[in-house]
Amino acid sequence: MKKRVSVASFSASVSLVVAALMAQTALAQPVPPPPYQAPPTPAIPAARDIAYPGTLKVFVDATDLDHRRWVVRQVVPVDKAGEMVLMTPLWLPGKHSAQKFSDKIANVRFSAGGQTLTWLRDPVAVNAFRFTVPDGVTEVVAEFEYLAPMTSTAGRVVQTDLMANFQWELASMYPAGYFTSRIPIQLTLKLPQGWSHASALEVESTAADNTVTFKPISYDNFIDSPMFAGKYYKQWDLTPAGKKPVRLNVFADKPEYMEAKPEVIDLHRKMVAQSVKLFKSEHYDHYDFLVHLSEELGDIGLEHHRSSENGHDIKYFTDWTNSYIGRDLLAHEFTHSWDGKFRRGADLYTPDFQAPMRGSLLWVYEGQTQYWGYMLTARSGMFTKEQTREAIALIAAIYDNFKGTEWRPTVDTTNDPVISSRAPKNWLSMQRSEDYYNVGLLIWLDADTLIREKTGNKKSLDDFAGAFFGVKDGSWVPETYEFKDVVATLNSVYAYDWDTFLKDRLYKPMTGAPLDGLERGGYKLVYSATPTDWIKSREKVQKNTDLSYSLGLTLNATGDITATLWDGPAFKAGLGQGMSVVAVNGVAYEADGIKAAVTEAAKPDAKPIELLIKKGKNYRTVTIDYKGGLRYPRLERIAGKPAYLDDILTEKK
Repeated sequence: MKKRVSVASFSASVSLVVAALMAQTALAQPVPPPPYQAPPTPAIPAARDIAYPGTLKVFVDATDLDHRRWVVRQVVPVDKAGEMVLMTPLWLPGKHSAQKFSDKIANVRFSAGGQTLTWLRDPVAVNAFRFTVPDGVTEVVAEFEYLAPMTSTAGRVVQTDLMANFQWELASMYPAGYFTSRIPIQLTLKLPQGWSHASALEVESTAADNTVTFKPISYDNFIDSPMFAGKYYKQWDLTPAGKKPVRLNVFADKPEYMEAKPEVIDLHRKMVAQSVKLFKSEHYDHYDFLVHLSEELGDIGLEHHRSSENGHDIKYFTDWTNSYIGRDLLAHEFTHSWDGKFRRGADLYTPDFQAPMRGSLLWVYEGQTQYWGYMLTARSGMFTKEQTREAIALIAAIYDNFKGTEWRPTVDTTNDPVISSRAPKNWLSMQRSEDYYNVGLLIWLDADTLIREKTGNKKSLDDFAGAFFGVKDGSWVPETYEFKDVVATLNSVYAYDWDTFLKDRLYKPMTGAPLDGLERGGYKLVYSATPTDWIKSREKVQKNTDLSYSLGLTLNATGDITATLWDGPAFKAGLGQGMSVVAVNGVAYEADGIKAAVTEAAKPDAKPIELLIKKGKNYRTVTIDYKGGLRYPRLERIAGKPAYLDDILTEKK
């Protein structure tokens, strides 16, 4: 019997044949060539460990205060003709990311023997300038002007009518192809008449017109030796009996801001002494704290091997009792001379300022520095023990309430300087940002108290600091390390599974913050309806109202929402940045009013809090049914437990 073929089967067969024919036709069509791609830009010459043939000479005229202009002339020795690349530094130690300021440089010119050289900026490495050196030339002259920001909208203000903050990456170039440690440089700087200066650089001569020539130094140490200069200046010797000078150099908008009581300066001396006692070494020939007390010069806190740049409130000395928020800055930056400058993560060390730095060990570099910054400030008496405990309570509460810890491990935040360069974030508690600082502090507190507990308080993280940072006393050549070296030194203090201890806290997401160190130290994190003095002072400095642990938001003086805690009551009500609280329960917004409303809402029969919210041109009413009352973090003593935290905060004899 003949088999019948269905219409559907026949159609399917035809479709397959047609598809096969179309595929063969497509394969037979010629494939067009890809678009022409330009060849890659020639690479910047790699840094080599060879001596540079000569000494760079850089002349900076900084007397044009009206236009905030630094006129730079640099003489660069050369030993051969051909292409040359001069660069401004890009990757700077302490910044943890590439720095872009090429837009502030203008009027760039290169010449040799009076002949103008045609230059071309590298289109990839835009901080690099390429030109050709003619035959027979022994030096090239580079000239340009650094145009400092006139206002903060154009960048950090580094010069005012009364003072300047000189960072030499803004006023110099270096030749590609050499380790910067092998390039000598000598600075000559012309300052306005009547100005003084301070830096780690050493003076060779000073002319009558206030032109100062400094002794030659390697280029990497030159970049690491910024300067403060200004009209009103005062210096204190912090080591009158020490073997190496440590000086406190202060510049101010007004001379009365520098009226410091002798007992206050003595506290600074004690901070230096406690630091040297802790680290059992001094990795500098001399050290200069550079401090400005100015409402105009841009704020700063930046470490260097033999100095540090520090900005403080103008009342730093004159209202010592009350203006203590941020007072740990000097101890923090001083600690960096050991932690970060001398001992440096191997992936952070680069032979020049062009190679990218990697920050996988910033939880040591910044995290342990944050820890010692607070502890040394307390040991010296610059903080009281109670102030330090209140500060740590706030740090613990911030990160214990972050939701971002549940998805993002702390070690990943070491990439934040590159990812976001401290750009503002709307949802910080979910996104996280550079948490290796303060979460690092909590991890090192955990390690310190563990060592103390296991050894009956006979050993501590102090022993680690002495062993790890106290090697090669006097050297200020960086000594690099890796993760395994941190573990090995911890084991030399107390044998323990430190590899797992650190990786569990750094490499894994977690719920809340690592608080074991607090409880092992004799304290626990609690919340009360009354803010600590630290929180009240912080609110005053920041001009805000912090209700993070009750309503879950922070507001500025006019009611603008500046932060919202992820999954908190305000978040769940749809509130966030870009909104303002206009009224609370029908009454115009005031800080005390919203605090009173939170307290009232905790009563059994109270109505939910009603907020009138403004977003752009729109208004809406939001109710928050929150019954928890005001909540502020503090530490509470655990009865019967040794107070190791108090021991950590105690001056070492």
